[in-house]
Amino acid sequence: MIRTERLTFAYAGDADILHEINLKIEKGSFTAVLGRNGSGKSTLARLFNAILLPSGGVVYVKGMNTRDESHILDIRSDVGMVFQNPDNQIVAAVVEDEIAFAPENLGVEPREIRRRVDECLRTVGMEEYAKSSPSDLSGGQKQKIAVASVLAMEPECIVLDEPTAMLDPKGRAEIMETIKMLRREKGITIILITHYMDEAVQADRTIVTDGGKIIFDGTPKEVFKNVERLKEIGLDVPQAAELAYELRKSGVDIPPDILDVDECVACLTGLLGGLHD
Repeated sequence: MIRTERLTFAYAGDADILHEINLKIEKGSFTAVLGRNGSGKSTLARLFNAILLPSGGVVYVKGMNTRDESHILDIRSDVGMVFQNPDNQIVAAVVEDEIAFAPENLGVEPREIRRRVDECLRTVGMEEYAKSSPSDLSGGQKQKIAVASVLAMEPECIVLDEPTAMLDPKGRAEIMETIKMLRREKGITIILITHYMDEAVQADRTIVTDGGKIIFDGTPKEVFKNVERLKEIGLDVPQAAELAYELRKSGVDIPPDILDVDECVACLTGLLGGLHD
């Protein structure tokens, strides 16, 4: 879906934010990108759909070079962006008009627009709010509308740049369920920029950036067993992973790749049962 080759980016007059990034994002995958503030993760997101263009190297979307202006419309239709603050993305006074906005600007015919609006509202579970004002919605509901407005362009990939950062736990959970449903039921490629570890563990693949480079790239189990290194660069790890790490330091024979509470409980129960026997 997306491929970068020796991708480098710097804002005018600054040092490199990203330096020679080589990366492939497979179609239909769910990738989480982690990193502390200033690590380059949000810059990387904007390079994926040509909001930003490389200072060096190249970004390909379905084989299209993002530097090629003749492909910009196709690239931005194929790779939709959802940002941290939905208020910065919503432009219409009525929910259904917001979702229709992008297809209208793409020249989609009215009957097809109506179909897309209804389907996208249904997909994110917001049908009853079609005639509502976005200003009357909760933060989580606004973010669902932002997702629906991107879906209306029928993208093959959605990049979400910290979409849950401004939400309460309930809103965060709802957005994560929506994201996983889009991948599971519609086969949409998901790239999630986040600083929440419990979101990253739900992905197939976790990428960690620091100092403009990729320092870890693997499954969540492979990445989060590097507890010491992740803490060195200012990141947390899932609580279950940290508990397992501390237990191992204390001499308890527990696997280093535990990610969630259920795994941890099962492992400790087995160890305790063995001691009892």
